Amino acid sequence: MYLLGYDVGSSSVKASLVDANTGRCTATAYHPKKEMKIDAPRAGWAEQDPEQWWANLILATNDVLQAAEIDPSSISAIGISYQMHGLVMVDKDHELLRSSIIWCDSRAVSFGDHAMEAIGKDKCLARLLNSPGNFTASKLSWVIMNQPELYEKAYKIMLPGDYIAMKLTSEINTTISGLSEGIMWDFRDNSVADFLLEYYGIHRHLIPEIVPTFSEQGRLSAGSAEELGLVPGIKISYRAGDQPNNAFSLNVLNPGEIAATAGTSGVVYGVSDEVKYDPRSRVNTFAHVNHSQELNRLGVLLCINGSGIQYSWLKRHLAAPQMNYPALNDLAREAPVGSEGLVMLPFGNGAERMLGNRNVGAMVHNINFNIHESSHLVRAAQEGVVFAMQYGMQIMREIGINPSVIRAGLANMFLSPVFRDTLAGITGATIELYDTDGSIGAANGAGIGSGTFGSFEEAFENLNKMMVVEPEEDTTGRYQEAYRDWLEALEVYLDRSYEP
Repeated sequence: MYLLGYDVGSSSVKASLVDANTGRCTATAYHPKKEMKIDAPRAGWAEQDPEQWWANLILATNDVLQAAEIDPSSISAIGISYQMHGLVMVDKDHELLRSSIIWCDSRAVSFGDHAMEAIGKDKCLARLLNSPGNFTASKLSWVIMNQPELYEKAYKIMLPGDYIAMKLTSEINTTISGLSEGIMWDFRDNSVADFLLEYYGIHRHLIPEIVPTFSEQGRLSAGSAEELGLVPGIKISYRAGDQPNNAFSLNVLNPGEIAATAGTSGVVYGVSDEVKYDPRSRVNTFAHVNHSQELNRLGVLLCINGSGIQYSWLKRHLAAPQMNYPALNDLAREAPVGSEGLVMLPFGNGAERMLGNRNVGAMVHNINFNIHESSHLVRAAQEGVVFAMQYGMQIMREIGINPSVIRAGLANMFLSPVFRDTLAGITGATIELYDTDGSIGAANGAGIGSGTFGSFEEAFENLNKMMVVEPEEDTTGRYQEAYRDWLEALEVYLDRSYEP
């Protein structure tokens, strides 16, 4: 028996097959081989055509089935992980009304700010645990104000994962975790946040039916099964945003546990059992995958929009043509800790939540043409992402998230020794790296939701720890000095006046 997991990101769609009997990943595939297109009609905007996600999901499914060489009828359940905070709108025929306004789009910042002021900061934070900010509800408010003719045609609004589930099953539903990430869940009343919908003028009937995160949420339709090369009737039994799912894939489910990622964006995600929030909404609190009315499990999320995308930009535009990521990682090791004073701020991918929703842009600071070489630039890029994480984790500590161990998948920037050592050195935390990813986590989630696994413990009994990185005491001072230089550069930049 097999479990199929999808991870629908903004760069690619990945599919993995997990053998439910052994817990091991049998095959994995992703599409496209180059990053998916993100449209930016204006500065600070970011949109994707959801049909692009579906087309690449079909290709990834075909490849993973071919690689695994299994009978599709042996697949018992499907799980979905997806890019968070996006807005998808469909009409009564389930046809798209516009491209999705995705997670790194900044156009709705002012809408969220105005909502926070009009409704009241205390009420928003006490009940939503966040400012309405630049999240899904605020993005829909932008559509209401700027594209009212599309809004009036809307039948349902969805998050990206809800859209993929709709394509699989022809049914439209969502989860509490998903609504909380869209800032549409009232944690005081344990219900849809009607007071926010009323403020924005969002029709209540646009919100889909709510289903549990781990449950039978629908079954694969005949038409979609034919497109995918699968058999009809497979259960869709798990759905979660990429960051809660990443934490889940690392068995981060209980208070005090921490997960991190460094893909297109950089994320630190900690679990708490207390209903807490950052008064300045620089980090965000959402319902974790195992949250319930009876058991508080809240995910506190720090997100840095400009992370791996900065490294990808550097590879494409500044590195030698023959340079791949492993070669860049080797090059970074040639420069010393602190990159001899060269500093990079990785904030070039839209408004940054932890900087007060300011779109400050990226920066290369203190470059010296007589000293600095390509190795310094590559190392400074990696250090800049780590230092941004440390900056955000200091905010998380203020609300009780104190990492002593950070778990991550051995992937993306965590493949770099410089990145791993810098993160351990500056935080003082042990870094545990596992052989897992979002698509494998989604498959395991499907196993729990379908009843294939009887418990979380059973789902993760074969989770493979690949590496442990301990902070080295003799380098701590050098990391701290480099971080102080980075902070000074950031403070100079923040002192300038920028419109979000």
